[in-house]
Amino acid sequence: MARLTDKICLITGAASNPGLGHATARRFAEEGATLVLTDIDEAGLSACAEEMTALGASVASWRQDVTSESEWTDTIARIKEQFGRLDVIVNNAGIAVLKPVEQFTLADYTRQMDVNMTSVFLGTQAALVQMREQGSGSIVNMSSVAGIVGVPGVSVYAASKGGVRLFSKTVAMECAREGIRCNTVHPGVINTNMQGVALRDNPEQYEILQQTIPMGYMGEPADIANAVLYLACDESKYVTGTELVVDGGMISQ
Repeated sequence: MARLTDKICLITGAASNPGLGHATARRFAEEGATLVLTDIDEAGLSACAEEMTALGASVASWRQDVTSESEWTDTIARIKEQFGRLDVIVNNAGIAVLKPVEQFTLADYTRQMDVNMTSVFLGTQAALVQMREQGSGSIVNMSSVAGIVGVPGVSVYAASKGGVRLFSKTVAMECAREGIRCNTVHPGVINTNMQGVALRDNPEQYEILQQTIPMGYMGEPADIANAVLYLACDESKYVTGTELVVDGGMISQ
């Protein structure tokens, strides 16, 4: 298959392996995409870029702090200079801090919102300038099941991901007649490095989450990557403003 041939695709938060950005980069590489990968973890990013190159993909990568407006400006400018266009952006970079709401500090709250929500605002806004210039594009923003239903122990994370969900719907309405689509993906409990951190920080809550999955097991990063691929490629050309839930049935209960 070559569903992303000739498409320039930016994926943030691509370094962590196993992780959603890394898995998405791999899936995109398999489908012929030209990849632009960013992260603050330069060592992990370099390893990811080497892996995707070995798969035959054309890859550019550089360090990017997704909470920085100036770095977003620089990233989009570099993409335009090197490739002339941006067809797909996957705002994937994120962090998870899991603890009861009364234990959060303001610094915890601010950092969580900056990385998970403000970065999506900045990335979407910056990408839209280029996509409007070329008259097309697909924006895929990573949310969570916690952005749809209440999940104990993830209050601030849920606030950030709920913000991503409704922000993306509004963006979709604002650019629907311009050839630009904006959608969200909502993972459930997925076997990534982030889940490993959650297990370390809050093992009791983690076990509760495990037990809520109707299918009885965690999903794999590739399950999310396949959903992102669908929203990125032309097979979803009539899909915008939607939320694609990949959660083993969690929110259907």
